[in-house]
This record gives sequence, C-alpha cells and structure tokens, in this order.
Amino acid sequence: MRPLFTGRMAVRLLVWLSLLLGALPAFAQDTADLLPVTEAYKLSADAATPGVLKLHWTIAPDYYLYRGRMKFKGGDGVTLGEAQLPDGEKHHDEYLGDVETYHHGVDASVPYTVAAGTTRLQLSVQYQGCHEVDPKICYPPHTEKLDLPLPANTGVAATPAAGNALGAALSQLGSNTGTGTTGAPLPAEQAFRFEALAQGPQQLLLRWTMPKGYYLYRDQTTLKLQDAAGLALKPAWPAGTAHHDEHYGDVTVYFDQVELPVTLEGDLAGRQQLTLQASFQGCQDGGLCYPLMTRTVNIDLDSGAVASGAVAPELPPADLAGGPLQVSLIAALLLALGGGLVLNLMPCVLPVLSIKAVSVLESGGDRATARRHALFYTAGVLCSFAALGVGILALRTAGHALGWGSQLQQPLLVGALACVMLAVGLSMSGVVQFGASLGNTGAGLAARSGPAGDFFTGVLAVVVASPCTAPFMGSALAYAFAAPMLSALLVFLALGVGLALPFLLIGFVPALARLLPKPGRWMETLKQVLAFPMYLTAAWLVWVLANQRGADAVGLVLVAMVLLAMTLWWFERSRSRGAPSKVAVAVLALATLVPMYLLAHVPPPSSTAAAEEGVVAYSPEKLAELRAAGTPVFVDMTADWCVTCKANEHAVLDTQAFRDLLQRTGAVYMKGDWTDVNPTISAFLKQYNSPGVPLYVVFPKNGGPGRQLSTVLTSSMVEQALTEAAR
Repeated sequence: MRPLFTGRMAVRLLVWLSLLLGALPAFAQDTADLLPVTEAYKLSADAATPGVLKLHWTIAPDYYLYRGRMKFKGGDGVTLGEAQLPDGEKHHDEYLGDVETYHHGVDASVPYTVAAGTTRLQLSVQYQGCHEVDPKICYPPHTEKLDLPLPANTGVAATPAAGNALGAALSQLGSNTGTGTTGAPLPAEQAFRFEALAQGPQQLLLRWTMPKGYYLYRDQTTLKLQDAAGLALKPAWPAGTAHHDEHYGDVTVYFDQVELPVTLEGDLAGRQQLTLQASFQGCQDGGLCYPLMTRTVNIDLDSGAVASGAVAPELPPADLAGGPLQVSLIAALLLALGGGLVLNLMPCVLPVLSIKAVSVLESGGDRATARRHALFYTAGVLCSFAALGVGILALRTAGHALGWGSQLQQPLLVGALACVMLAVGLSMSGVVQFGASLGNTGAGLAARSGPAGDFFTGVLAVVVASPCTAPFMGSALAYAFAAPMLSALLVFLALGVGLALPFLLIGFVPALARLLPKPGRWMETLKQVLAFPMYLTAAWLVWVLANQRGADAVGLVLVAMVLLAMTLWWFERSRSRGAPSKVAVAVLALATLVPMYLLAHVPPPSSTAAAEEGVVAYSPEKLAELRAAGTPVFVDMTADWCVTCKANEHAVLDTQAFRDLLQRTGAVYMKGDWTDVNPTISAFLKQYNSPGVPLYVVFPKNGGPGRQLSTVLTSSMVEQALTEAAR
C-alpha cells in the first residue's frame, strides 16, 4: 500500500505554510485600507410614498454590488412584493458565473403591504459586493435591519381595483395629521410656529412651538435686528437634547417647545418697536429636513403683545410681500379674469379651442346658434372650474395637499386624456361622426348633440388648461388656495369667465361675429387640419406617461389607443347594421378598458437616469448644506406635464447664457421634479404659497430669505436675481 503522507509531501507542506505565513503581514496591510462594508455601500431608505419603499446604495470607487445577491425580507406585519431593480453591468464572474453588477450607485423600489395594526415598516436588506482592485476580495453577505415610520394613508394589504383608482391616487397625496413622524410632512408654518414678545425694556422672549415628532436645531438659528444700528442681541439658550446628525454631526436640538430669553444690548433711544428677523432650520424626526426658514416679526416694546412670525419670501411684483391674503378679493378676481383670458393663448389650450373655432365658423351668421355655442361652452368651463375648486377646497379642509395641475400626476388620468384627445382627433379627421343619426332616431339625437358637444368642449378646455400657468394666474391661485371657501370659489369662477370670454364676445357682440369668415367647403379641410394638434397633444401626454411610469405604461396606453381607434372605426361602420355589429362595438370598447386597468397598477420605474449636467436634484438637506456654505442657489420646481415649465426651460434655463450666468455668479442650479406625487416638493410649494409649478426661488449667499420669481421667466429677470444673490 502506498503511504498517504510521504516525507516529500511534508517538505512541500512546510514550504507552502512558510510562504503563507510570510504573506499574511502584507495581506493584512492591504486589507487594512479596505472600507467597512457600510461605508463601501452606503444604504439610504425613503418610505415617503405609501406602498413603495425606495432604497439607494451609494457605492464607493473601486467597489461593486451584485444584483443577484440582493435579498429583501419583511418584518412583522409587512409583506414585500418583488423588488424593482435596474439592469446591471453584465460580465462573467470566476466563481458565480454570469452576473450583473452595479458601480457608483443603484436605486431599488420595493412594493409592500402591511397588516392591520402595523405601525412601523420593518424589514431586512441583504447585499454582497466586492473590491475590484488589489486586494481583490469579496465581503460576506451583509444584512441591514430597517425600521421606518409608515407614511400617512398606508392601508391594509390590497391592490386597488380599477374602479377605486381615484381613491388610491388621492391616498398618495398624503395628509397632515399633526402627529410628527406618523404623517406626511407639515408645511413649515405649521411645523415651526414662531412668536416673540417684549418682557421688559431690554428683554425679549422668543418661542418656537413644534408638533410631536419635529425638532429645531440650536446652532442653525440666527437672529438679527433690522434698521437698529447700535443694538445687539444676546440669546441665552436653554439646555436642549443631544442629537447626532448625519450632516452636522453632534448637535443640540429642541422638541415640542423652546423659549429663548434674549437680552437687548445698547441704547434703545426711545424706540417703541423693533423688527426682528429669525432664520432657523428644523426636521421631522425620521423624515425630511426643511430648508432654512426666515420669519420677520415687529415687536412692540411697550405693550408686550405677542408677535407671530410669518414666512417672508421676497415675492414677485405681482404679489404683495405679506402673502396671498394681502391681495384683496377684488384684485384677485381681476387677476384671475386676466389670467383666464391669457390662458387662451397658451399652447396647452389651443388644440381644444380649435374645436370651438370650427363650431363657431360653421354657425355662419346665425346669431341664435352663435349665442348657444357661447353659452353652453361657458357653462362647461364654469362648471369644470367650480368642480375643480370644490375638490381642491374639500381636500384642503381634510388636510390633503393638491396643487394646480397636480391631477396630471395620476398616470391613469394621463392615459385616459391621451385616449380622449385621440378620439377627438379621429372625429375631426372624419373617421367617426359623434352625434350623427342612429337609424330613425337620428334627427332627435342630432338636435341634442350641439349643446352637449359645446359643454364637453368647455370641460375639455379646463382639463387641458391645468398644465399651463398664464401671467396673472399665480397671484390669483395663491389667493384661492389660502382664502375662505366662498372667496376661493369666486376666484376659480373668474378664471373660467376669462377663459370663456373670447367666445362669449363673439356670440353676443355682432360686430365681432361679422369679422369671422363665411362658412364654405374650405371648412371641412380646416376641420381635418385642426385634428393634427389633437394628435400632437395625445403624443405629448404619452411622453408625460413615459416619464411617470416607463416603457410598460407607454405600451399599455398605445394598445388602448389602437383598440379605441378600432372601436370608433367599427362604430361608424355599424350604424346601418344589425345588433351583432353593435355587440362587437361593445366588446371592443370593453377590451379598450383592459390595458387602462393594467396601467393603473404599473409601479414607478427605478430611478436610473443620470443627473443632468450642472443640475443638482432638490432635497431640503442639500439646500441647507449649500446655504450653510454661503452658496447662492437657484431652485426650479418643475414637472414634465407643466407646459409653462417647459417653455421657460427652452427660452431661459436650457441656454448657454444661463449656464454662463451660473458660472459667473457661483450659483448652483437645483431642480425638483413634481411630475409624480412628492410630499417633499409639495411642502416646499406650500412654504412659498405656490398653488403648483413652476416655482422659482433664488437664495442669496448671505443666508437671507429666498426671492420668489414670476412663473413666466425672462433672461433679464433671472440675471438680475442671481447677480443680486451673489453679492
């Protein structure tokens, strides 16, 4: 029998052991430079969207993560769906075979549902990665436990039915519950209430009051007096709570309420009033951190009355500096009337107005018909604006936040509008005749189709007008979103009167009607030509949907549009046919609803798009960091469905002149995307009394309040604002 272990083998083993022992110090020296696993792969979580947990890994240089080694497991009462991960870089691994890896960073979306009574979102996240340069080693699988507050309106596990899509969409808007981390972020004015009063000739008392779950930074607070040379402030901060902050390190914070005695040093010289400006910053515990807030109060030194601090952004010339309610009701109504009138010239409304233009021209010189067109179109506009106003005010009363045009944040509505635009275009192209005779009842239906068509056109005009913001509208809408219900409804109706005014004048002023061309054979050609703006509007809505829900949603809505076109085509052919043809129309119509039902359940795509060059994504933390560093910041709140936003980008913000201006002033261009529901951006809009997007705010480098610009930008306006901010 051959011996299992010979002397020669023993010598070889000793040699290998010697080499290994000699190499250990060098290996230890190499691995000492490796990052800890949590620094090589920094994991952050965002649970602000009900039903979807968003994860992001920041991957250090020379490290990578395996896509296939990521695992997610829900805790008590939490059921996780299939994680949505982007495709990684494909290559062949020596040990694992064909794999996909991520470098630099990766986003993941994990859908989830929770059982009744669950109060926290608890789960474990496992991942594994490697160091790809010497020493080339792989970390063992690492697991992180997450324990996050549930966002508002996170319900028991259920997939909403198509018929409840509106309720599901509204639930994502969040609610301000006033209970700290258990609700969506409160507006800054509600989260941090600031007051000041005089306790004596030389003594002030400042008070911040926060709801449960909110806290104020001590060292991010600055106080200064305006127009008070020779006077100084000496605050005596009470003991606070020690807190370790991701951005500021070890800090002192205050929860619930803090009272700050402040001594006035210097000669008051008979002053009876002082103007105090307080700048401060705070956070929602476990949630977002707010940008630097500035409040200004006038303190009566004699009476000792409490002065409440109001947000003091610098508003554009059309707004008064005290806020939206300092615009009188009469002024708001006039602004709304002018804004609605200008809205007729915006590109989002022009396609629908072409329908109304055709009907007016077809009426020729018939005064009664022209008046009927005008009245029913106006009725459709006013009813739609009234319904929109009532809906917004009802949601506001219930604690929800809804802005101008934010209905286009709902993908199902965007897809439905695209189909409506296609149907209207096909009608104008002659593919289908809505309201034409059906058998022997044609005359009666045709007689009733005119007013219904006019009314529907008014409704459609209001729906497609929402992505646009015309001049004068911003101040009027800001007033309406903060005013009492009756005043707000009057503002919405004034907007409707302005939008309908051109057709009212044509219908009731004969001199204007006589300026219109006479009807003739050319009308049919014009009608068919005007169908193409409707097709372009449908294409634009599909593009918006692509940015909201990705390629899957686009494919579904295109299938729905094809089925809709087939339904309308067969509907036209079935007019003179029997019952089987009409049953086929109904079947095709039902088939059209199937992809729309599926569209309502398409989750948001993973955020894999690279950031725009020279653009910083908005976050309250990043804004606060830039402001603390003394950097001027241009904040742009936008959305893909906002036509005014896109016009401003094309004319001003996407130009070489603007990029040169940023470089010259040392300013940072920060952009927030409100295409989808985003509570963080909603809170910023609310802070500046903005009813929607666009919103442009320029923050100066000296830490003063932000300056809010007009919704319609010009290059000179932006240059002046940034130049002043850089001084």
